[in-house]
Amino acid sequence: MSNPKTAANEGLIRQLGALGIALLALNGMIGAGIFGVPAGAAALAGAWSPMVFVACALLLGAIMLCFAEISSQFDRTGGPILYIDTAFGRFAGFQTGWAFYIARMTAFAANLNLLIESLAYLWPAAGGGWIRVALLTLILGALTWVNVAGIKQAVRSLGVLTLLKLVPLLILIVAGLAWLGLAADAISNTAPPTSGQFTTAALLVIYAYVGWESALVPAGEVKNPARAMPLALFSALALVTVLYVIIQAVSVAALPGLADSERALIDVAEVLMGPAGAMLLTVGVVVSVGGNVAGTMISAPRLTFALAREGNFPTWFGQVHREHHTPANSIVFFATLTLLLSVFGSFVWLAAMSALVRVLIYMACIGAMPRLRKRTGPGGFRLPGGWLIPILAFAASGVLLLQISLQSVLATAAVLAVGTIIYRLGRRDVRADTGSL
Repeated sequence: MSNPKTAANEGLIRQLGALGIALLALNGMIGAGIFGVPAGAAALAGAWSPMVFVACALLLGAIMLCFAEISSQFDRTGGPILYIDTAFGRFAGFQTGWAFYIARMTAFAANLNLLIESLAYLWPAAGGGWIRVALLTLILGALTWVNVAGIKQAVRSLGVLTLLKLVPLLILIVAGLAWLGLAADAISNTAPPTSGQFTTAALLVIYAYVGWESALVPAGEVKNPARAMPLALFSALALVTVLYVIIQAVSVAALPGLADSERALIDVAEVLMGPAGAMLLTVGVVVSVGGNVAGTMISAPRLTFALAREGNFPTWFGQVHREHHTPANSIVFFATLTLLLSVFGSFVWLAAMSALVRVLIYMACIGAMPRLRKRTGPGGFRLPGGWLIPILAFAASGVLLLQISLQSVLATAAVLAVGTIIYRLGRRDVRADTGSL
């Protein structure tokens, strides 16, 4: 096997710098999570919930340090899938890709639920019953049709997308700065949550931070990835943490009933700025979540398409529509499963499952570090302190997993089992095709 650090970059042009990777990480993290997580965090940790965001940032910082070392050893596109494949082989790499697919699917379903809940602010009937199901079906049906038909969406600047996400949140922060003193007083006058409540809240809050790992994927297009990746990831994490902690503190102080809110930041904005503020945050949710949903609908089905083309998935997923020249089967499959998850799952449950799968992927990549160090040698960025940081990051991630519900464990195990079956079917298809030549 060739050294991944010196492997060819697959013909891609290295034109992304640290700023571009930071924007990718920011857009990955700032999505639906911060609009839906504050209420669940407040329900579990109360006035101390801003500290949960701080704790999650520290955990993510340790994990990012591990990924900074790992990513510095690779100059090819692929991210975590490539890392696991290199360390543990093809099947492990496939399961990582499958897990990523499910994480994105559950996040997609969670985002759809949040989108409907936000629309319910303008149209209350949309929040339940057959109208909710009809809207979910309509949105997914429209996205499916657009993607199968192959209509190209206008390309917008990544910087503009980031600005559109940040503006409503920055306005909310400015309007709520006067409440920060009350938030600090609430922490000092309130008993801290139990360790179980805190770690359960952390597993939910992690959902607001996940998505940064997508910035690792285009390594083959990054100039000096060994330097650019760590700088970009930690810059994005620092900015997002400051935003999230202030937003949660303002929300807890301004809205006593935050834990029971279905549209947390919209209700907070209404308290701070009246109906105009609520409308602003509603638009912010729709822009942020809608853009995330549309982007995922384009990219996620291509994963099963690519896996099928590589012989790791049944060939049905790799078929292209004769007229529109799109991976129609993969698109329809993704939309169908997402609709079922959206109808029968709540935002909090789906977000927790998506976060669970991503934490498992983080742990798998950290667990791959000993093998990757042996394979790639001492080149690239190397963590100080030997194995201290990887052990702490792995252990902290494991503590989060101890708080998950049995339902989430069984659901995740079932998903990975299904992936194993699909992998075997995909390999059988490849053997059948080879034998027929």
